[in-house]
Amino acid sequence: MRRNLLPILMSMVLLSPLAIDIYLPSMPTMALEFAVSASEVQSTLVLFLFAMGLGQVLIGPLADRYGRRPVALFGVLLYGASSLLAAAAIEFHWLQIARVLQGLAACSTSIVVFSAVRDCYSQKEGTKIYSYLNGAICVIPALAPTLGGLLAMQFGWRSTFVFMTLYAMLMMLVIGYRLPETRPANTVTTGPLYRWGRYKPVLGNTHFLFYAFACMSAMAAILSYVSYSPVWLIGHLGLSELAFSGLFGLNALVNTVACFAAPIVIRKLGNRPTVILALSLLVLSTVFILGAQQFGPSAGMAGAFAFMLPMMVLCIGFALLLGPATSMALSAFGERAGTAAAMLGFIQMSGASVLTGLVQQTNLTAPYAVALVMGVLSIGLLLMMGLSRFDHWHQEQLYPSH
Repeated sequence: MRRNLLPILMSMVLLSPLAIDIYLPSMPTMALEFAVSASEVQSTLVLFLFAMGLGQVLIGPLADRYGRRPVALFGVLLYGASSLLAAAAIEFHWLQIARVLQGLAACSTSIVVFSAVRDCYSQKEGTKIYSYLNGAICVIPALAPTLGGLLAMQFGWRSTFVFMTLYAMLMMLVIGYRLPETRPANTVTTGPLYRWGRYKPVLGNTHFLFYAFACMSAMAAILSYVSYSPVWLIGHLGLSELAFSGLFGLNALVNTVACFAAPIVIRKLGNRPTVILALSLLVLSTVFILGAQQFGPSAGMAGAFAFMLPMMVLCIGFALLLGPATSMALSAFGERAGTAAAMLGFIQMSGASVLTGLVQQTNLTAPYAVALVMGVLSIGLLLMMGLSRFDHWHQEQLYPSH
């Protein structure tokens, strides 16, 4: 069973990055068709990620109560229905509603995937499986915008959502016929689903909060970059959808290489020094992008590279930060790892989407908006790490294994 499980989990985990990346080249066209502003189209990304974060807290306990298979089937059915709703949307608010539902759906399948790894593999095997899954997630941003760009050029932007519907139908067959129930027999399935007492010890831990906010700051920077890129490169600089896909894919490739290099860096430096290095790269990216806007080219492909090269530095910082910050945040919670992971996902995704949504309400152009989100948060966290009064927030803490 376990040998056949990995391809199923890898195909399921693609649902969420696919829903983020495939329609990016179409965002300027969608703004024109719906007669809405760029920031309103960007809200479709923000709402998706907010729903994914909220779903961590709402859907996580359901996978323990009712089992992995029912939640996976529910998720993929909702994903297909919401993708179809997005493809058929005539009024913009229906597209926004569809994206919230899609976020909850993608969260359901994602929770099942990562729960199934915990259910079926030892900790050592699990680490290897997670790296395969993260590799699969990293490949999608490199490929999906090109596929989305080609679909949009041939059949219009709605075809990207039709593609997601078809993929969901395929996944429904795979899950229905091939995914076994992996929930352990000793899982607690009684008592109230949602209790403040479960979350209080996690949210009261300053060490958890510091590293959860570090994850959130990296996610907010990436979400700002992803949501502003089509507006700036296609809408402002006039790149074609395929040229955008090529540049975005190049950055995704850098991110993928950085993801595979990250474990080597963490092994050499340790968790906390790697977090400091990653945050420093985010500050460096901020300096680069501000410098490029002041002194660099501002038109055509040269202007596009002036925006995208600093974003490569951001992608490397993001890849380095996420692993050690997640590990440090969860280190104290061996006996309630699921609850802590759900809260971390909620803070990381929903927090990042709220911050990005707020910046999108300003009149800042893309480079300055990304620089604001990235710079303020990373500089603030680095300052805290430099002040001895906050040592207990961020110093590595050793806990007995559970």
